[in-house]
Amino acid sequence: MKVCLMTLGCKVNKYESDALMYNLKLKGYDVTDSLGFADVYVINSCAVTQEAEKKSRQMVARCRKFNPQAKIFVCGCASQHNSAQFLDKDVSYVCGAAGKIKISEYIDKISKNDKRLLRKRERIEKMPKQYEDDLFAMQTRTRAYIKIQDGCNNFCSYCIIPYLRGRSRSRAIFSIINEVSKLGDNIKEVVLTGINVTDYKIDGQPALLTLLEELDTFGKRLRLSSMEESLVSESFVSGLSKLNNFCPHFHLSLQSGCDSVLKRMNRHYTASEFAQSVKTIRKYFPLAGITTDVIVGFPGESDAEFEDTFNFIKEVGFSQLHIFQYSKRDGTVAARLYKDLPPQTKQARFERLNQLNEQLRRDFIEKVKYENVLFDEYEVIYEDLREVIISFLRGYTHPEEYKSRYIYKGAEVPVNRKAALTDLMSSICDQVYSLTPIINNEAMNRNEITATANNSRNKIVAALLRNELEPNLGLTGSGQEVSIMRSTLIRTGVWEENEGLPRINLRPDKVEHMADVL
Repeated sequence: MKVCLMTLGCKVNKYESDALMYNLKLKGYDVTDSLGFADVYVINSCAVTQEAEKKSRQMVARCRKFNPQAKIFVCGCASQHNSAQFLDKDVSYVCGAAGKIKISEYIDKISKNDKRLLRKRERIEKMPKQYEDDLFAMQTRTRAYIKIQDGCNNFCSYCIIPYLRGRSRSRAIFSIINEVSKLGDNIKEVVLTGINVTDYKIDGQPALLTLLEELDTFGKRLRLSSMEESLVSESFVSGLSKLNNFCPHFHLSLQSGCDSVLKRMNRHYTASEFAQSVKTIRKYFPLAGITTDVIVGFPGESDAEFEDTFNFIKEVGFSQLHIFQYSKRDGTVAARLYKDLPPQTKQARFERLNQLNEQLRRDFIEKVKYENVLFDEYEVIYEDLREVIISFLRGYTHPEEYKSRYIYKGAEVPVNRKAALTDLMSSICDQVYSLTPIINNEAMNRNEITATANNSRNKIVAALLRNELEPNLGLTGSGQEVSIMRSTLIRTGVWEENEGLPRINLRPDKVEHMADVL
């Protein structure tokens, strides 16, 4: 029996989906996370915004297109929030954010044709008061997400997640250490994730630094998925600077740079306190990538309040922004007390802030480009051969700087940077043909690909270099450091995606079109 598991939303959802996949594989099921034909679909849903909840409902229809007779299970925050929206779509079973691992038991009943199957199609459990330590994810990539915490006690006025995920609860430190100790040598980086990682505690006391110190002994790169301003202190950041394997990327959630808006959001800091936290980070990590989340168009946000946020962000100088238009969530304080702003106001502020975001990214790249940070002696661990191909181009143009070794599927990919570019492109094509079956090569043979790429190489390479590297991820040599370059390929049609399945299309018209556009 084939089971397809689709995940929407955060890294915590991803970890929980991976754990369910591992459990099902141990039982002998054919499990995939690529959308296609399956006998059973499991949708791990998200409710952080209205759009996320809409996409969760749409995923039901997308699954049915592949197999109208399939059994569909829905779990996660969207079903915890409103199970009826999925029951109305005649899915087989709906549960919430708790007890996801139990879905495997119901799938067992399907495989055994149990006549008592799913007499009750809905089971929304109360969120537990203690951490559910029944999930153990199978890590299949070079970057491992490790869940250390669940729930949130902050109750920001715009956020529905505390109502859906329950109160904050931390995973036992020995359980986390045990999972990390079992990671294979192919896992090069550990990302600690949770609903509110900042609130990780041992016996009721803050213990995130203690956990990081323990994990540092394993010799794998360590990264925090996100953090709150309240976590940043002299002792904490000083402790991070003493770790051997910590990645200096801080995702520090801002939401607004205006004190009056922060108060309405129920965020427990002022803009000046946030700015001081950034100064503390830069004291110990002068070239750290500091990224943040910003909500535009919060109810009642005036033009003057937005200007305060805009100017504050510009003054702080983040390396990248994640910008969201306020999304009303029924059941939250903001939805109950404040009147929503017109969509056109939100959109205008989003676009203006996005322009600033592009400038901030360029400024950060300029700041670090001549430092020995982006081009140091390290292994670049790639999840995807396409990223290796794109990075080959950059490595070729900067051979004196780019000293990284390329690791793909556990093996080093040799790069001869002294070769002519045409030979390099031919070598890339060999890698494509031998290692990546999803490449679309029907319209061209290898020689045609090489010739076409060679004709357009100057414009293409120049365009890729103009986009530079992903600023907040490039510091550690992550495979995602070429994501801006990848987006360029997508925009020009060389990289295509269909139902979530990517492919590189190197037909002459595609490559020439890319050169013309750029």
